[in-house]
Amino acid sequence: MNTILFEKIHKLNYLATELDAAYHQAALKLGMSDSVMCVLYAIYDNGEGCLLSEIYKQSGISKQTVNSAVRKLEKDEMLYLERSKGKAKTVWLTSKGKSYTNNTIAHLCEAETNVLSSWSAEEIESYISLFEKYVSGFRLQLEGMSE
Repeated sequence: MNTILFEKIHKLNYLATELDAAYHQAALKLGMSDSVMCVLYAIYDNGEGCLLSEIYKQSGISKQTVNSAVRKLEKDEMLYLERSKGKAKTVWLTSKGKSYTNNTIAHLCEAETNVLSSWSAEEIESYISLFEKYVSGFRLQLEGMSE
């Protein structure tokens, strides 16, 4: 394997781990678990409610973990589920959930926005484009691997 590329892969993996650790630290500072933060973030990102399937897709965590976080948030009266079309369910924030999310997740989103606002539009687009290209290429490579 190319030594220089191997070093770059290690750097990319290290940075991904550092970013995960930063979001974990954010969850701790906000007084919630990582999974609860992911669920609330997905809902906040979509408005006051979104399909449960969107939370699965956007959070990147298992359905079981999402469902556990949703049940906890339901128990805490932060959100409720409503049947949508077919088997689909929509997750809605309660007024308590909206207030909580505005005092937690909104601050996280503001921090993210503050970081990107210091970048040029070209830097942002380049970062997104290259990251998408890497993820897409990596997924293609994984499809070619045998189990």
